[in-house]
Amino acid sequence: MRLRGFALLALMSLFSACKGEDVGVHFFAEGQPKALSEWRVLKVDGGRLSLNEGVVPYDLNTPLFSDYAHKLRTIWMPKGKSASYAAQNSFAFPVGTIISKTFYYPLPGDGQWDGKSVARIAANNDLQGESLDLSKVRLIETRLLVRREAGWEAMPYVWNEAQTEATLRRAGELISLELVDSDGGREVANYQVPDQNQCASCHATDNKTRALHPIGPKARNLNRDFAYAAGNENQLAHLSRVGYLVGAPAPERAPRNADWQNAAHEKLEDRARAYLDVNCGHCHSPTGPAITSGMWLDASITDRLKLGFCKQPVAAGKGTGNRLYDIAPGQADASVLMFRMDSDDPSVMMPELGRSVVHREGVELIRQWIDAQKGACDT
Repeated sequence: MRLRGFALLALMSLFSACKGEDVGVHFFAEGQPKALSEWRVLKVDGGRLSLNEGVVPYDLNTPLFSDYAHKLRTIWMPKGKSASYAAQNSFAFPVGTIISKTFYYPLPGDGQWDGKSVARIAANNDLQGESLDLSKVRLIETRLLVRREAGWEAMPYVWNEAQTEATLRRAGELISLELVDSDGGREVANYQVPDQNQCASCHATDNKTRALHPIGPKARNLNRDFAYAAGNENQLAHLSRVGYLVGAPAPERAPRNADWQNAAHEKLEDRARAYLDVNCGHCHSPTGPAITSGMWLDASITDRLKLGFCKQPVAAGKGTGNRLYDIAPGQADASVLMFRMDSDDPSVMMPELGRSVVHREGVELIRQWIDAQKGACDT
């Protein structure tokens, strides 16, 4: 009887241990799991998409535009591991880090999914207690950026029709959607889930090494409050408090990008530069893939010629729209930058990837910024 009791106790302990492993995040040091659920970063339960234990949500002061999609961003690290703070570049994340970004849309009108219609609503924090109500949104894809021994690796997962699972799509996928305005106006959006090679177009921020790196998790993007389940807290302070970040200064001493939509409290110059930094600066930089263009738009650039003022375009071809300068001060409609942002022609538009429709509000912001600039290129 005593042996039987010991055996039963051992079996129960083993079951408890396995059960504990099953509910925690699972980092795969190699391979590419076919189902997103295998990573156990996100959970679908009771009609909600929620975060697993230790998964921390975050947001950016000014986010990248992606056909009006909203995004749930998260970070997870192995127990006892932390990222090292950097003032300008992405943080140095440890091996084992999983960064996720789930793209989704609010549903229009009565909230019934008809197979294509989604609401065109400015992105905001739709989380309720750090979870999403799936009766109000449509999940499209989740991208993972995983830090392995050899470096970062990107994997795109596409959600199924039932919204219960996302499956790896290494070759990407084209999803036909229809953006619905509040007044009933409609626009077709050919939403492109990138293939794994296309991920490098943005995340290979150093043109020499071509190694992938995170883009969003930088001090200037994260230095803002977030509505966590336990209450509002500055994200840099929160990541430091939970042990995910070391070396960070007090938030008031860290750089901060403006909120591009906050016209009431942020300067036009700051909002425009933040928008260009996050949407263009990872490519148009002194080290990025567009280095040969000579037009650098990341936040550190102050030289007006390098920013594109009165600079003639380099090898842009059809993309110039017969404009003479990348940015003509005071003349948005005479600027190559404006022409390319306001186009949905794949041979003209900028950014080249990540959108199929024009970001109307973003275009208007940059138009106002260029029109407000002083000077003339002929002087």
